Amino acid sequence: MTIKKLLLLLMIFSIISGLACAENKKSVENKIKKGKEMKILLNRLNLNFKGLEKVKAKSDKPDECAKALLKYFKKRKTVKHPVISKIKGFKSEKTVSKKHLEIADDAVKNILIASPSYPRHDFGKKIDWSKSKADNEWLWQLHRHSSWGALARIYVQTGKEKYAKAYARQLADWLENCSTPKKLPKAWRTIEMGIRGRSWTSHFLHFIDSPSFTPELLVAFLNSAYDHAEGLTNRHFKHNNWGLMEAEGAAFIAFTFPEFKKSEQWIKKCTKHISKEVDIQVRADGHQVEQCINYHVGCINWFARTAELAKINNKGDVFSDKFWKRLEAMVAVLMQLGLPNGETAQFGDTHSPVKYRSRLDKWGHYFNREDFLYSATGGKQGKAAKQTTFALKDSGFYSMRSDWSEKATCLVLNCGPHGGWHDQPHNGTFELFANGKRLTPDSGSYIYSGNDKARTWFKQTAVHQTLTLNLKNASQEKHKLILWKPGKKQDIVIVENNSYKGLKHRRAIIFVDKKFFVLVDEAIGTTTGKTAIHFQLAPGEAIYDKENLSFNTGKKGKSNLLIQSLSQKGLSIVEEKGWVSYKYTKKVKRPAFRIETQKKKSNLRFITVLVPYVKSVPKVSIQVLGKPKIGSSEMKLKITLNDKEYKTGYSY
Repeated sequence: MTIKKLLLLLMIFSIISGLACAENKKSVENKIKKGKEMKILLNRLNLNFKGLEKVKAKSDKPDECAKALLKYFKKRKTVKHPVISKIKGFKSEKTVSKKHLEIADDAVKNILIASPSYPRHDFGKKIDWSKSKADNEWLWQLHRHSSWGALARIYVQTGKEKYAKAYARQLADWLENCSTPKKLPKAWRTIEMGIRGRSWTSHFLHFIDSPSFTPELLVAFLNSAYDHAEGLTNRHFKHNNWGLMEAEGAAFIAFTFPEFKKSEQWIKKCTKHISKEVDIQVRADGHQVEQCINYHVGCINWFARTAELAKINNKGDVFSDKFWKRLEAMVAVLMQLGLPNGETAQFGDTHSPVKYRSRLDKWGHYFNREDFLYSATGGKQGKAAKQTTFALKDSGFYSMRSDWSEKATCLVLNCGPHGGWHDQPHNGTFELFANGKRLTPDSGSYIYSGNDKARTWFKQTAVHQTLTLNLKNASQEKHKLILWKPGKKQDIVIVENNSYKGLKHRRAIIFVDKKFFVLVDEAIGTTTGKTAIHFQLAPGEAIYDKENLSFNTGKKGKSNLLIQSLSQKGLSIVEEKGWVSYKYTKKVKRPAFRIETQKKKSNLRFITVLVPYVKSVPKVSIQVLGKPKIGSSEMKLKITLNDKEYKTGYSY
């Protein structure tokens, strides 16, 4: 093929693609010219709103009315929105974000983010909004329009109209093909409606001055925004994170477009819901009820953003001091349970890394919290918290750490109420961090929908650092804290969970000399069966000593772990399949094992020592002092670590 023929074919393809992409935009424009869309919108607007005089005067002429409305929005300065200051910041930046530029350039070519958990998808010349290329989340999240934020930012930073054209074309296409729940139900889950409600207001403020944002597109956009707000507020908001996103989306539309007749009505309902939900969705200790830090962090945003938006628009009175105190407690959880490297444990449907430092920095200044700032900046600002142990007794989260340095040894334990769909049956589990590394990361969740077998595997009790009976899932219905006793030389926590019918799991964790941990696990009850405690480690080397019930991660790297269990008749180490999922739909093999025995009707006890180390594998011996009865309130132990003796235990 000659170069001339190749260029000709490329030109023809470009023309055809352009025509196809413009088709739906023209369809939207034709509807406006016929007056139907404009008539609908005029019935929704308060034409007596200050500034809409010319729009009202031309209400019988759809084309001119739409132009007058666009002119009004281009000049409007009365509405306050947090993105306005960001737009000014983007315009002043000398360098363009490479990440956002790549996403925006792809979006121009219809290569879009559907779910951020998957690679961007090349739709070709026509976007198919109706079919999934992966799991259900892929299609649902396609309708969150994640690529449009990058188009907006790069348009503002560069001023290049191609980015605005791409946005306008794709918006018109979506409005044409996904305009109502009846037309495409999967585009109209209420969570996506809420997410769009907020993000669309941001896109609008980025693109409103673009010539590609035509009067016709404005009318269609405003009608859809109204449909979103009305659809969201014409129902009872859910009492979970969905409900917060639903209310947030409608609130952002209402505050951004006070010209709608129902804006005040929407604002009252949304702000009332969000202000009250902080007492429903957040326990007194500050942790969100779904027991999942991913959604805890999300809820901080969903509570705060609407409250801040209301505040800058002089409607913040509905958010009381009590609301802000509870929000402060939510932020404090990030410091209290956060790992020393600025990340968090990934219990439940949490993916890694969840980074908390920027959030502590923002709220440290807002609430004037020196301890937040210290944790946020690695000690460069503020003052370290006086305590190194925290008990969130309502939620069942407990943390112990050696100090506030980034190399600190830290353990976070979970034994609390069931948090619903995003939680997992793992009471008694923990994550251990030392020398800059997560040594026992939680298995994670891997996937939400579209692969039930995989989701079930990652949720099961047996792939968590806890006890099982016959490898079955444990109950979370009854649990309690037995002892919480921080101290200068050692910290102690004892929790209990009614894991199975006729069998309680009592776990004591002792942080000895702020250096290593002793686990005393007791299976209390007459139920019989294979009883095991499970351990899963970070991906890497695994060295077993099955005869001595010992396991270590070798000498590579700068952070390792020895797990040594007290030898008892009938105990054995069994290697297990181990996976850890840090990111959605991604999993990595890792060492996993269980220490198990056949439980009879009598009670059973495991004693295990966990020692973080760098290079040399520690030598550990365990001795029970006296004959403490299993399930009793007293335990005395002598642990020998590298020839140094430690006497430890508990009494309550």
